Amino acid sequence: MIARGEIGAIILRLFLGLTFFIHGLAKFQGGIGNTARFFESLGIPGFAAYVIAAIELIGGLAVIVGIATKVISVLFALIMVGAIMQAKFAAGFLGGYELDLALLVISVFIALSNRNIWALDNVIFSKKQS
Repeated sequence: MIARGEIGAIILRLFLGLTFFIHGLAKFQGGIGNTARFFESLGIPGFAAYVIAAIELIGGLAVIVGIATKVISVLFALIMVGAIMQAKFAAGFLGGYELDLALLVISVFIALSNRNIWALDNVIFSKKQS
């Protein structure tokens, strides 16, 4: 039987992965050059848009299936700290950085939690029992 906490962790992992995947996909579909120009308007090098969009897209898929979730969650947390500080903090909590803060907290939770049972990491890194 799966513990409720485990189910909650799975739901958070899937939500986090899907959210970042969709945000990364939107950056590419909307024209990554537009995102790069937006980054530059904030004083961030434009090439960072490509790196962040790739982390969001590929990392989102990896988190959904449960590959390298701890490492990717740390990257997601760093992205959220940067987004809050560079683009969202001045707008305030409501209508500003509340979603980014929620994604940051979920990322930290996933980075600190144990691997859950429905993660591909368990298949890849499981110890064979003799």
